[in-house]
Amino acid sequence: MSAVGESTLRPPDKESRFINVKADRLTRICVGLLRAVGASDEEARAVATGCVNANLAGHDSHGVVLIPTYIEWIKAGDIVPGAEWTIVKESPTTAVIDGHWGFGFHVNARAMAQTIEKAKIANVAASTVFRQSHVGRLAAYPLMAASAGMIGLAAAGCGRSFKYVAPFGGREARLGTNPIAIAVPSNLKAPFLLDMATSAVAVGRIDLAVARGEQIPKGWIVDGEGRSTTDPREYRKGGTLLPLGGTEGYKGSGLAAIVEILCSLLTSPGFNVEPSGRYNNSCFMAAFNVAAFRQLDEFKKEVADFAYYLKATPPSEGSSGVFYPGEIAYLREQERTANGIEIEDATWDRLRTLSRDYGLIGELDLA
Repeated sequence: MSAVGESTLRPPDKESRFINVKADRLTRICVGLLRAVGASDEEARAVATGCVNANLAGHDSHGVVLIPTYIEWIKAGDIVPGAEWTIVKESPTTAVIDGHWGFGFHVNARAMAQTIEKAKIANVAASTVFRQSHVGRLAAYPLMAASAGMIGLAAAGCGRSFKYVAPFGGREARLGTNPIAIAVPSNLKAPFLLDMATSAVAVGRIDLAVARGEQIPKGWIVDGEGRSTTDPREYRKGGTLLPLGGTEGYKGSGLAAIVEILCSLLTSPGFNVEPSGRYNNSCFMAAFNVAAFRQLDEFKKEVADFAYYLKATPPSEGSSGVFYPGEIAYLREQERTANGIEIEDATWDRLRTLSRDYGLIGELDLA
């Protein structure tokens, strides 16, 4: 089982086609489909908005391509609509939260909101979350803290879920993609945001390449024999993702191991594979109240000045210039909000089939 599910397979040399869809229409389609399988309106909107926002930012691997997989998991009982949200251990600055296999988008957002409230009082707060489904684009959660004048941090491990990434020097998966995201408040239009996997690439980028009939760069995966390949189909034939860093992959591998400790061992679900194959995003998140360290307005101005200082660097040969962390995703979001989101035929066909199965083809305008 994968964080991104199985895509419709296409040969890499076949040209893929796309349909252009506005964000509000895409959100409405996803909300309708999720409600049809038992999600509450609040849950459906959290998931649909999270997926569409990922598409807008250019993180298509975490976008609506995942909706059919989430629906499969609901039908299998792996995601529980309306699941209880429980604090199992708490202090004024910490919390351990059991999501009871609810929607990760919904469970994690509630956890970060509570972490922010604790940090408003104690200035620094942290939480761990376990037994929840896929949380989507991780940036969404630290951005909540940045909007509240705090530095937000979030990390996600795969807990006892199926593994995707080989430790540096190995060819068998023992780690998750284990992303880290940090958002910083500033006066910039685009958020100052780091959002990265500790693997060379997210699993969804591989499936997306298959769905779009594209090759992948060398260094993303190895095949079942441990050989480097540019054919994304080899991943589903026993291949494995590689850690971030290429020849220096021990850096990505080490980061991934630390994320697993913070997200999985600190919440105690363990690190082996769940026999049922049920997907579990265990998360660690923290919020740091900037006002506890210095005046917030001054800090936000200086973060913006720092970003402009980076951007003023003369470009290297072949470069279009320097972008500060988070800027490219913001620019992509502006463009896609105005012009629509390109959805590959393979994903659009799955959404249309689901809408037909649930009698929503006309209501959701997918005929």
